[in-house]
Amino acid sequence: MIRTFLFDMGNVLVHFCHDRMCSQIGELCGKSGPEIRTVLIESELQFKFERGWLSEDEFQAVLQRLLEASFDRDELFRAGSDIFQPNTSIVPVLKALKAAGHRLVLLSNTSAPHLRFVQETYDVLEHFDDFVLSYEVGAVKPDAAIFEAALQKINCPPEECFYTDDIEEYVITARGFGLRAEVFTDTENLLTHLESHGVNLPPTWAA
Repeated sequence: MIRTFLFDMGNVLVHFCHDRMCSQIGELCGKSGPEIRTVLIESELQFKFERGWLSEDEFQAVLQRLLEASFDRDELFRAGSDIFQPNTSIVPVLKALKAAGHRLVLLSNTSAPHLRFVQETYDVLEHFDDFVLSYEVGAVKPDAAIFEAALQKINCPPEECFYTDDIEEYVITARGFGLRAEVFTDTENLLTHLESHGVNLPPTWAA
């Protein structure tokens, strides 16, 4: 019996675009999207930020130094975070799972500005009971530390928890921790996975 559902955020609950992030930050300092990608993504600066290795002030300072530019703080984090669109089809599923008494936990590689943007812009995270966030844990998927943190939040044995993520490597790692895990492609496929694990939503779940 599955008691808890563990969901990834990016490209599961919300879709995102790194190209848009790079382009929008570039517009603030007269740089091209590819130039920003080199400094932000290919250098792994963004991923250090998501690991919590840099505070928001430190991230801004490093980015300004590398780009030889100055950013208004609010404009920088708005440009870097206004990259999400909701997966509206998954919201009824979340509501149905909650109505059936299940616990929902978020497991996400993310930064504080990205989480804030999603929380302030969309209501999808309101359905969750707890969060496991890379920048708080100090580790990103597939690091063992973030999965160990998730096991502390699910409030059930790992075999009673279902996890879905769009990245197969993370799903395989999760299975190694005893979680029931499946790769997310779309909401219809998620429903098929849930059924295969004995989770049958009521006929009115999409209402």
